[in-house]
Parts: sequence; structure tokens; C-alpha cells
Amino acid sequence: MSKLSEGLLDIFFPPKCAFCRRRLRAGETGMCEECRRTLPYREHPKEKGPAFVEYVCAPLKYEGTVRDALHRYKFKGMTAYARLFGSLVAQCARENLAGEYDLISWVPLSSERLHERGYDQAMLIALAAALELDDVAVETLRKIRNAAPQSGTESAEERRANISGAYEVIDPELVREKRILLIDDIITTGSTVSECARTLGLAGAESVVCVCLAR
Repeated sequence: MSKLSEGLLDIFFPPKCAFCRRRLRAGETGMCEECRRTLPYREHPKEKGPAFVEYVCAPLKYEGTVRDALHRYKFKGMTAYARLFGSLVAQCARENLAGEYDLISWVPLSSERLHERGYDQAMLIALAAALELDDVAVETLRKIRNAAPQSGTESAEERRANISGAYEVIDPELVREKRILLIDDIITTGSTVSECARTLGLAGAESVVCVCLAR
């Protein structure tokens, strides 16, 4: 795209902050400087993970403008946010998980959900994050059962039962004896990443750590 075309797009469709939706000023990319300073950052991004997961990291709390931005990203087709979200995830991984993984992957959607949405939101974040980390993200898991959305289940027990047996490893040789960094957009109770890590472990993965944008 030429600089003239980019300039015209900025005039008619000015870029906005992914979080507060204000028009970005010159030099701002993805989000405005005010949001960069005032987003609800987590004081302790790295925590011990749920079952089968060594650690879970997230830079942001899932609240306010972060929650609104993720809803636009997941349900309103705002795929352009993936680059910013991937950058934030990459920074969190670099600061908290350096040296603790050999392979980058993501929590996949089912084929039914992918057909409905048109894109896999975790995959886009993982690809963008890997690029920031001078690495590549590879597909390790397939979701073989279209479980009900985890947001529709109330208790941790219901979430675990809902997701149990929903994934399979695509190529066991790829993950065998590997330490895997699994990327997702949001982690709440951790039931989904726990099930993914369990599945990877059964296929021979050495360990799993996870990073997401928000918790």
C-alpha cells in the first residue's frame, strides 16, 4: 500500500485506540499513550498454573476497556487488534517465561466455531506474538468436540467437565519432550488450558506454560 493510500485511509478511517476507541495521535500505534499508562495491568503477571500447567502469565486484568476490546476482537471481527495483543503477550512472555519453552502454540477453536467466526482469535495472537519474539507459532492441537462456550458455565467443575476430552494432539512427534508455550486470549478458571496441557502431556510433552492477554 502506498503512503498516499495510507494517508487517505487515515483521513477517512482514522486509526483508533483498541481500548478506549479514541483517535490515535501521530506516533501512536494500536493504543493511545494514556491507555498504555493506565490500563489495568496485573501486579504479578506470573502465577502458578492450574493442573498440568507450570505457569500462567497475563499482563492485563479482564475488566473495563480490556474486556470491551477483547469482545470486539472476538465477536465483532476486529482482527486488526491481533498485532497489538500479540505484542503485549510477547512482552509478557519475554519478561516472565524466557528460557522456559521450546515451542510456541495456541488453544484452538473447533472447526464449527471457526466456521461461524471466520478466524481463530488465539491463533492470530500467537502468530503475532511469535513474530515479536523472532520465533514461529505452530499448530499442535485440534479441538475435536465443539463444547459449549466456557463463559456459559458457572462453576469450575462444570467448566472442567465441559471441556474434558475436547482436544487431540495433531502430531505427537512434534511435541514429544518439548516445553510448550501455549497462547490464548483470556484465561479465567484455567480449565481450558489445563485440558490442553493434559492432552499435550499424554502425547509426551515435557511441560506446558501459558500466556494470555488478560485474566
